[in-house]
Amino acid sequence: MKFGTIPVDGAEGAILAHAAVVPDGVLRKGTRLGPAEIERLRAAGTTEIVAAILEAGDVHEDAAAHRLAAALAGPGIMLERAATGRCNLFADVAGLLKVMPEAVAAVNRVDAGITLATRLPDRGVEAGRMVATVKIIPFSVLEDRLAEAIAAATALGPGLAVRPFRALRVAVVSTLLPQLKATTIAKTLGILAKRLQPAGATIVADRRVPHDAEAVGAALADLASAADLLIVYGASAVVDADDVVPAGIRVAGGAVHHFGMPVDPGNLLLVGEVAGRPVVGAPGCARSPAENGFDFVLERLLAGEPVGREELVGMGVGGLLMDIVTRPAPRGGEASAERPGAPMIGAVVLAAGRSSRMGQGTKMLARLGGVPLVRRAAEAALASRAAHVVVVTGHMGAEVAEALAGLPVTIVENPAYGEGLSASLKVGIAALPAACEAAVVLLGDMPDVSAATVDRLIAAYAPMTGALVAVPVHEGRRGNPVLWSRRFFPALSALEGDVGARHLIAAHGEAVVEVASGPEVLLDLDTPEALAAAGGEPAPVENSGENTGENTGENAG
Repeated sequence: MKFGTIPVDGAEGAILAHAAVVPDGVLRKGTRLGPAEIERLRAAGTTEIVAAILEAGDVHEDAAAHRLAAALAGPGIMLERAATGRCNLFADVAGLLKVMPEAVAAVNRVDAGITLATRLPDRGVEAGRMVATVKIIPFSVLEDRLAEAIAAATALGPGLAVRPFRALRVAVVSTLLPQLKATTIAKTLGILAKRLQPAGATIVADRRVPHDAEAVGAALADLASAADLLIVYGASAVVDADDVVPAGIRVAGGAVHHFGMPVDPGNLLLVGEVAGRPVVGAPGCARSPAENGFDFVLERLLAGEPVGREELVGMGVGGLLMDIVTRPAPRGGEASAERPGAPMIGAVVLAAGRSSRMGQGTKMLARLGGVPLVRRAAEAALASRAAHVVVVTGHMGAEVAEALAGLPVTIVENPAYGEGLSASLKVGIAALPAACEAAVVLLGDMPDVSAATVDRLIAAYAPMTGALVAVPVHEGRRGNPVLWSRRFFPALSALEGDVGARHLIAAHGEAVVEVASGPEVLLDLDTPEALAAAGGEPAPVENSGENTGENTGENAG
């Protein structure tokens, strides 16, 4: 291939190296120039271009990329049409991606202009997921180099394949201890069902037994004939090769193949078999939808691959995964500051918004029973078990602070209250003492929330069992206030705009505990009509001010 600056006259067949502006648009990089393209360049006044001219023995980038990709593609792989020297490969079925690392390295070793990148091997992929890409960096490669790369890719068979998942029958055994709630087991089964869905696998049995070896063994022995895969969720994590779950496998006449894996989260995973059926003792993190070592093992089993000691010890490379917020000891060290049985909980009352829907004044100063709404919220927080109360002000801050006169609260101003609820959350959380390991976030316009409501949320907080977010629920609807563990403070502080944290609750369902509450958790007074219906009265006119902008009554959770 020749590359360099050439005259436009006589450039027919050359490949444009850089995009060129012409009167009717742009000629893109990589365009093969024909008479029409040359005429457009002339019309732009272009006399010279930088281009590549293919010679004998050269293979155009698109043809080269497609040929190499086709050679790499094994069962379960489909190709995309090559363009700009790139050909992408996709999974044609849901399954386990199989990659020959030595073939990938061999292809990339042939020529710097021939590149192949893949996803991690032995991980699950859904149908349609891109799994690899071939990119030819120059505009062409030599035929002999391409042939060498293809030979390297196929020396040991297809370099890429997808081993299809199988629709296995899965039996689940859950052991029970007093501290394990039925709702936790239900959430765990729901999360497992989602993990099984890509394979079409289903949970065919849900057996719940006492946390002892005899009960576990009896359940496994009974279920083995009706299932292809057995999964045990212990109420307490397996901590030894002779603990309840492995002992139960032996009671059932089975064998434990390996305990522990070099994947974090997921270290406390166990694999074995009963009556020829694989058994997985799930680690505690398997109750979370976040990626963990359980996924590594489950995906292989769904694809019909064995998982024993050798497979597990090979998972260490790439085994350091994102941390899971519900872990008893997250890597950030948050758990070291938590005090089971005697947590210090703070309260943050959001009262900074302009109350645009209320009309004149600010709804924080509207009165119910003769008491400003913001003061009612602060008094409820003070009467609760919360150890420290912060009130965030903004619009009409001086007047709101005056309404709180005499109360032992910390008042902090949010100068950016016009940016919305998220800015007030940041300010309020930052003002809490470092010793507060959780905070109840109250909205200043919810007049009927009581100290008892706040205390029920505080009582539900239990970091050792993963209950990190407490949400009040009335007749199936979630409301406010919401309690948040300090583990979520960075995520709350990263919010932007006039939004609450509903998406965080949705994303971390395993950390959420719902607390039965009364209708007060759904009542906020955003409009004059709502205020009047509740028997309240608007703020005095002299306290009114600008009334446009953000509405503080957005859902904090």
